[in-house]
Amino acid sequence: MPIQAFQVLEKKIERQIRLFELKRGVLERKIEKKIETHKRRIGQKFEDQKKKFETHIRRFEAKNGIRIDDEFRFFKSWMEKPLAIGSVTPSGKALARTMASYVDPTIAGPIVELGPGTGPVTEALVAQGIDPSRLVLVEFDPTFCRLLRQRYPTAMVVQGDAYGLRRLLDTLLPEPAAAVVSGLPLFTKPLKTRLRLLYEAFALMAPGAPFVQFTYAAYSPIPRALNRVKAQASERIWTNIPPARVWVYRKH
Repeated sequence: MPIQAFQVLEKKIERQIRLFELKRGVLERKIEKKIETHKRRIGQKFEDQKKKFETHIRRFEAKNGIRIDDEFRFFKSWMEKPLAIGSVTPSGKALARTMASYVDPTIAGPIVELGPGTGPVTEALVAQGIDPSRLVLVEFDPTFCRLLRQRYPTAMVVQGDAYGLRRLLDTLLPEPAAAVVSGLPLFTKPLKTRLRLLYEAFALMAPGAPFVQFTYAAYSPIPRALNRVKAQASERIWTNIPPARVWVYRKH
């Protein structure tokens, strides 16, 4: 092919490429504009539905005297840290009342709660007659800590890992604890870690004070054959979701 003809063909190809790029640019801008329009419409619809949903939630809460926000907070934290939270929802009222029933409010000393979350067991302890100022709430999640401080301003809220209990509380308790109430997911930890937690709790408690623990499992999270440890169990709480049982351990 002669050089001149080749140059003409090259210019035609370049022109077609520029024309294609121009059309592509126009098409891309149209597509982007349509996407943005749809996003705004979808976003507005989402906000409208969200407001309606929140209104229904507030009405349901007012009618039934419950806080659905706690369920959402708990579920969100569980999704982010399933092994640390150990449950999809907070403890039910029947389970919380059963755990609190093992704490005698007439016995002096602080009441330590491990893993209170949004505070359903804390609420049951207060209903049991425990002054909130006696509560020492050990919680790992900072969001839950802020919530607990708002709801129980006179309680001591300690942010940290409860599996290092003695290190956390050794210098904070003014006297031996009257009870330790645990909402920790013990079965997510090795047996050695569970036993260390129990013995560290015993070291912080008055003689014979209860270590109260719930579990969804059919058997005790702490071996019942341990020397110098007395264990007792509640009836299975079928109304809780999922059904649960409370175990109480005391040092002989």
